[in-house]
This record gives sequence, C-alpha cells and structure tokens, in this order.
Amino acid sequence: MRVRNSLLSLAALACAALCAGLPGEAAAAEPAASANAAVVLHLGGRTELPSYDGDFDHFAADVKGNRLFLAGEDQGTLEVFDLQSGAHLKTVKGFEQPHGILYLPDVNRLIVTDSGAGMTKVVDAASYRVIGSIRLTVGADSMYYDPSRQHLYVVTGGKNADPKMSRTIVAEVDPRTGKRIGEMTFDTDFTESMVAEQKGHRLFINLTGKSAMAVVDKASRRVIDTWPIKGAELNAAMAFDETHQRLFVGTRKPFKLLVLDARSGATLASFDAPERTNQVIFDKTNQRIYMAGDDYLGVIQQKDATHYEELAHVPTAKGAKTAILVPELHRLYVAVSPGESKAGGALLRFDVLPDGAVHSLAGN
Repeated sequence: MRVRNSLLSLAALACAALCAGLPGEAAAAEPAASANAAVVLHLGGRTELPSYDGDFDHFAADVKGNRLFLAGEDQGTLEVFDLQSGAHLKTVKGFEQPHGILYLPDVNRLIVTDSGAGMTKVVDAASYRVIGSIRLTVGADSMYYDPSRQHLYVVTGGKNADPKMSRTIVAEVDPRTGKRIGEMTFDTDFTESMVAEQKGHRLFINLTGKSAMAVVDKASRRVIDTWPIKGAELNAAMAFDETHQRLFVGTRKPFKLLVLDARSGATLASFDAPERTNQVIFDKTNQRIYMAGDDYLGVIQQKDATHYEELAHVPTAKGAKTAILVPELHRLYVAVSPGESKAGGALLRFDVLPDGAVHSLAGN
C-alpha cells in the first residue's frame, strides 16, 4: 500500500526518558533533550536499484533458498535479491500492482496480491513463471498468512478496485489450492493490516477508513468486537505480541505507534513514528518494535508488558517505508522507494544486535 509523501550512519541517536501520564497500565518514555544513544542495528550493506522509480511495497523471504522477494508496486515487478549479500538477482515482470508476497517453501511457490484486473498471482518460484491466479474481488492489496490454520487472508475491493468500491472484502483462501473458503465484508473503502492469534481464535483487522479495529472469530468469520482507535486516526500497519497480548499499531493521522491491550483494545502507550510509516515489526527475540518510514527506523524497547521506551532512531533514507525481519539470520531489510524523485531505489541490509550487544554510548 502506497504512503505518499544521503548517506547512512551505522548507529543512531535515540531519545529515551522516563515518563508517565498515559491512561491505562503502560508508561511510555518521551524524548528528552539529554538522552541515551544506542547501537541496535548495524548497517551491513546497501544495494542500489538506479533504474527503479515509484514505490515498492512488501517483502517475503526464502531462507533455505537464500532469496529475498520485494514487490515493485509501481513498476509491476517482483524484485529478487540474494538474502545473504543483498545482491540484486532478477526482475520478474508480469504483474500490474503487486503488494503483498507469501512464499510457500513446501511447494516452492509465491502468492502475490495484485490490485490489477489480473488478480492475485500464483508464481512458480523455480522458474518465476506465473502459473495461475486466485480469482477474488478486484483490488487485492494487504495479505496475512495464518500459520495455525495455513490460510491466507486477502483484502480486496475498496479504493484499490477499478471501479472503486465503498466496501472492502477480506477473503479467506487456501493458498496451496487457491480455494476461496469464505469472505468478510466491511463498510469502509480502506482496510489494511491483519494479525491473528496462533494459540487463540481471534483475527485482528485494521479498518483504516473507520479508524477502528475489527476483532473476528477465525472459525466463524464473525465480528465479535469493534474497537475505536483512540489518540490517532487511520490505523494501518500492525504487529502482534501474542505472549503479552499487545498489539502495536501504526497510525497515519498523525504518524504514531500505539500499544494496545489485545484483550480490551485499550491504548496503553503512544510514541511518535517516522513520517509515512508503512511497516511495524515486532522482534520477539529482542523484545523490540521497529517502525519503517521516512528517514529513519524507529526502535521501541519492550521492557515488559506494561513498560516501553524509545531506544533509537536509526537513519535510513526518504521513502524507506517497508521492511522485513528475518529472525533466522538476525537481519532487517528495508526497501527505499524513490517515489517521483527519480533518485533510484535501494535495499538496505541491517544486522540486528542482540540485547547483550547493545552498547550505551552515553550514561544516564
């Protein structure tokens, strides 16, 4: 999903100070004039894509096959990189407006949501040939794969459809057969990220156009609750910490990160986010939240379920709005979208430093 509108340093300055003042259980750290700086991400490399213009969208990784896939939203391409080195391997054409990517290692296939008339594509990941499509309502955009059910949820319709639709439809699909299992319809033209419990029965859906979140029973696809988003509007990107029952929600009006209690929808903490943030990632190993947006990666440390602090602003670039964490490699990859600047695109590759390696550059 598009969010419109240098050299990179290795480390980043961050603001972290104790504060309270938020309703509910959690306390967030607000920026202070004198703050700690921490090295949490090490820039391992940058791959230039000088001929690319427009926006990228989301990633997927094939760890065993050493490949990284990136949706070239505005060029109608799938960009393929070497996962270890970051080298650009191939540009795959044949798409219209690709957005989300799912890699299925057991069948060596890619599912690519495409908001064009050609629908969501099924791609043979050995030959990169389009071998089929999943026929859903036009306008396919955001996707979420639920490992517990091995089902894929795809947002369709709404403002991405041609002609535009006043409603969005979330389709539940078996990605290995292409069979449509069922659908949910929402009264908004803008629906974004989804996450699901793996040990529970709930699916959370950002109803962005209504600044609300739908809580859905996965088995029946029935909406069991709807939570208004408080403190900001246009909730889009999202990540989930199921262990602590915390939802990390990125909003666009203004750009904020909200920490929500996944049991009640209550807002527990709030932080400023980079402009045009289009990706929120939860790092379970290091108990961190990463926010990808213009100019920097925002890093929030989860101290425990109820306490969070801003740890670092890691410089990136204008248009660095989507990212993927590959836990097996302790790597974070960021796509730099040039938009209309004609500056060319880029892939940034960061090594994630564990908690024990994080070095404070300034004392309290």
